[in-house]
Amino acid sequence: MEIGWYILAFIVFPGFLFTSVVGLLSSWVDRKVTARVQWRVGPPLFQPFYDFVKLLGKETLIPSSGARGLFLAAPIFGLGAVTLVSTILWLANLNQISFVGDLIVVVYLLVVPSLAIMMGGMASGNPLASTGASREMKLILSYELPFLICLATVILKSNFSIRLVEIAENHVFDSVSGVLAGVVALLCVQAKLGFTPFDIAEAETEIMSGPYIEYSGVSLGVFKLTQAMMLFTLPVFLITVFLGGIHLVGWGILWAILKYVAILVLIIVIKNTNPRIRIDQAVKFFWFYLTPITIAAFVLAVLGRTFEIPWL
Repeated sequence: MEIGWYILAFIVFPGFLFTSVVGLLSSWVDRKVTARVQWRVGPPLFQPFYDFVKLLGKETLIPSSGARGLFLAAPIFGLGAVTLVSTILWLANLNQISFVGDLIVVVYLLVVPSLAIMMGGMASGNPLASTGASREMKLILSYELPFLICLATVILKSNFSIRLVEIAENHVFDSVSGVLAGVVALLCVQAKLGFTPFDIAEAETEIMSGPYIEYSGVSLGVFKLTQAMMLFTLPVFLITVFLGGIHLVGWGILWAILKYVAILVLIIVIKNTNPRIRIDQAVKFFWFYLTPITIAAFVLAVLGRTFEIPWL
């Protein structure tokens, strides 16, 4: 019975069905705000759902020079990973269900959608797709270092806990080191989403969507759905780790919505106010600018813990 409950949680709530619906709604918010910034009306509320259903009805073409099995499996890997991450996060926030090291598991799973993009691009047999996959690989190597140091700061300030339930009990963002780590983590999330200025792998005006260039029909729809689900899941991850988690009781419901909307708006604002940068600029930005900031945040956290200074 317990196994059946977990399967239901993975498929319906808070897993695939819930995450996909809210993720598509979040993508509508992204498109609507972007349109208003550009003095356009924007799409209707259910346009992301229409687009996804339309892709499901189209033919899936497989390039003759590609690796068929890997080409079709890559989108499924990414979708399964983000669904599992969302399930773990929500069970930790709502039901206090957690296990030792679930933070590490989530961090590993959050890399899988990017790896899926790389695998799909390499399996396409298209030089532009391979170029996009190569860029995605370099981007991962760029932002993962400061991202992991940010999480090391969180672990230190949470009494060395690597359980999401215990981390969510600490408001890491109420200290200097927590603010620095949170800001850097937000920029890393921007890169994980593949949003401007870090949409280097896709770069429609340069390499015509890069890894996605050979995808169509259901496979492309799964990729688009995965990205929409990431747009919902990654802010929830930031809330869980940095902002005291989600509590859907009383005023906690409103507070949780405000925290999510605030992060989503910041992501959209960054997306619409910055030009795309080159991959070498991205590497330099993450390694030579953000990494020292995260190291400084970690050092401040160590000093704060050593000398019992809470605001550090």
